Amino acid sequence: MDKLEMVRELTNILGPNRVLYKEHQLLAYDCDGYVAQKARPKAVVFPVTTEEVSRVVKLLHEHQIPFLPRGAGTGLSGGATPLNGEVIISLAKMDRLLHVDFDNMRAVVQPGHINLQLTKKIAGNGCYYAPDPSSQSACTIGGNLAENAGGSHCLKYGVTTNHIVGAEIVLPNGNIVEVGSYMGDSLGYDLIGLIVGSEGTLGIATAITVKILKKPEAVKTVMAMYDSVEDASNTVSDVISSGIIPAAMEMMDQLAMQAVDKSNYYVGYPTDIAAVLLIEVDGLAAGVEEMAEKIVHMCQKHHVRMVKVAESDAERALWWSSRKMAFGAMGRISPDYLVQDGVIPRTRLAEVLAKIADISRESGLRIANVFHAGDGNLHPLILYDGRIPGQTKLAQETGSAVLKVCADVGGSITGEHGVGVEKLEEMRFLFNDAELQAQLAIRSVFNPQDLCNAGKLVPKPSRCVEVKRAQQLFQAEQAVYDGFQEHTSILSPAYKEAK
Repeated sequence: MDKLEMVRELTNILGPNRVLYKEHQLLAYDCDGYVAQKARPKAVVFPVTTEEVSRVVKLLHEHQIPFLPRGAGTGLSGGATPLNGEVIISLAKMDRLLHVDFDNMRAVVQPGHINLQLTKKIAGNGCYYAPDPSSQSACTIGGNLAENAGGSHCLKYGVTTNHIVGAEIVLPNGNIVEVGSYMGDSLGYDLIGLIVGSEGTLGIATAITVKILKKPEAVKTVMAMYDSVEDASNTVSDVISSGIIPAAMEMMDQLAMQAVDKSNYYVGYPTDIAAVLLIEVDGLAAGVEEMAEKIVHMCQKHHVRMVKVAESDAERALWWSSRKMAFGAMGRISPDYLVQDGVIPRTRLAEVLAKIADISRESGLRIANVFHAGDGNLHPLILYDGRIPGQTKLAQETGSAVLKVCADVGGSITGEHGVGVEKLEEMRFLFNDAELQAQLAIRSVFNPQDLCNAGKLVPKPSRCVEVKRAQQLFQAEQAVYDGFQEHTSILSPAYKEAK
């Protein structure tokens, strides 16, 4: 099927206003929030129902045309980058809140529903949706499902997988299935757990059932400023080891604070402090007050220069806006930046940050650190200028070096941004070839022709795996030959030729 015929067929399904195919129309879809790699899609389509998604996928599957789902395009690892000339199935118009059940604390949304909008729509009933990525005012719940997104408050409340109980999925052949269950107690294999975080490689979610929560009775937010990153890191360990589990515990270093204070969310961080901690506790009013006091005392034990509790909702909102704008604020101090997403044990925080500083010096690129200190999810921001030849590649290599440090101390290469294409080769820091092969085998059950978001999440095993499998086959067939020489007809031609 040529492109014009494909466009005609897609237009027959969706109408002319929901199919983009001209070159100038496709420019905005050549990458997501990871801009270091770009490629042009074959077309972009905008279904509004599950049935339309199914019909589109069946058409593309029948003609062996690759495709991928896309939400708001805020992803930071290239998960929605069309490297294989895919048709992008944009879910942006599938943005409805389908159902809210306050008795059972459930909501059902389409995948294009904006994360923060769900909380706003149920706030009048004293409820909210807990996962809160920094991009929550723009990112979609379908995209959050694909990447298993986290956020500032995942320390206490967990990441997206802890809040999604079921989904309607269009498989890569166009069939529609239901996974999970309304109350979250499904029998058999945990297919919803498999789908969440699969980065669009197993299918396309078209309706998502999520848990909603009651707002806590009280919230207290503490800000603490330090002259050394080590003192701030030790405070983090002290708070967690005391038995207090904050709703959130965030840290920014000096460079990150300088960028933030150049934005519209000016807090007034002293220019000479090394680190700031933002610690939030919530729950019953009496208990929250006590926890905040204990946290202030622990900060003072670790040589804090200044510590205070937010005196109003407005002050608390300013502090959080400052933190959530940190990524975007980097544009005020650098033409380009890459966001990394490593995870480390909390007890290794000071050590790893020192190694990241060493990597920064060796590469000559500045690195700002903004991260979820409570659960060890680091977001080093590598600042570079893509106009300078070689700097983009240098930034990518620097990011890989940072992730290697995280893996070497027993951590991970991603906590919430996903693997996409950015961290594809870094998966080898964590998994051997046999383990990668096992993951690809799971993908092949759902996506046997690899048409749905091919080349993302899991790298292909190295050549040595294929050699090893051939050796194992040869050895097995040799055993058959030696034991049953009269039945040599069952042996493969390759084995006979080798003999």
